Amino acid sequence: MKDTPYKWLDLSGLFHDLLPPDHDILKFKYFPVRVQSRPNDQSIPQRQDVYLQAIESNCHEVEMILGRFQTTTKRAPLRFSGNGPKTIEIIHTEEKGSDVNLAEHMLNDAWMNEVDSAVVVTTDSHISEAMRIVKKQLNKHVGLITVGRRHPSLHLNQYADFHRHIRENSLQRNRLPTPITGTNIQKHQTW
Repeated sequence: MKDTPYKWLDLSGLFHDLLPPDHDILKFKYFPVRVQSRPNDQSIPQRQDVYLQAIESNCHEVEMILGRFQTTTKRAPLRFSGNGPKTIEIIHTEEKGSDVNLAEHMLNDAWMNEVDSAVVVTTDSHISEAMRIVKKQLNKHVGLITVGRRHPSLHLNQYADFHRHIRENSLQRNRLPTPITGTNIQKHQTW
């Protein structure tokens, strides 16, 4: 997880740990975004590739649907320009696809009657309309999981039948082995 020491997570173990035993988990859908190298760290994409390979090798219930980052050059206003220029040119990077992919898959799985309950890990309120449709129109249960003690947005919480937090002890308990059993895939030393 970004900005934490928990980057080598066993997603399957984590969600079996978070959800009650009466949930029969059929599949986890993971929506990572392909990261790009940065001038100060060229190896970010390689570290992500190793983690995604570890997930594929160890977490067989996980299906990955990849999003991407889009980088463009834009002009942006300066907060305080004084007598100088009013705008500067910046490199703007934004995530593309992951929230749309999540909403589309959740709706499709519910419409196809492949789920009785959909559990979403997000703080992105863009997902709230998909949650509403799945709960109110397709009569499925919707769970919401957020990281840490942050409260979810009211837009998300109003459609959740239950809400759970991913706490640090769950993250500590659910790390992938290194190396991944039967492979030479290993956690990066900085993780």
